[in-house]
Amino acid sequence: QVQLVESGGGLVQAGGSLSLSCAASGITFSLIALGWYRQAPGKQRELVATITSSGTTSYANFVEGRFTISRDNVKNTLYLQMNSLKPEDTAVYYCTAHPTMLAVVRGFGSWGQGTQVTVSS
Repeated sequence: QVQLVESGGGLVQAGGSLSLSCAASGITFSLIALGWYRQAPGKQRELVATITSSGTTSYANFVEGRFTISRDNVKNTLYLQMNSLKPEDTAVYYCTAHPTMLAVVRGFGSWGQGTQVTVSS
């Protein structure tokens, strides 16, 4: 059974940085597609970034070069480095995993419990 556990969220001032991690188990990590989503209060969950099994990355337009998604296939861990954070980045951040990128992009993968990121102005 797939288990995803996010960590690294917290409170940061605007312009600051946070690094999120997602530890995975129960899957062949190196073969799966991965992604980060976020959900702000009163809003729908939205895709932030994805990374294929071979390391190809993709980002939502609102990232604007501020975030970097990466993976460590030895540690079975997904990362999201977030720089130049804005108050509008405040949300619960979720990692997701699936053998296919299409399922990740459509929100059909397995989910972690989420980690809260709060950016103060």
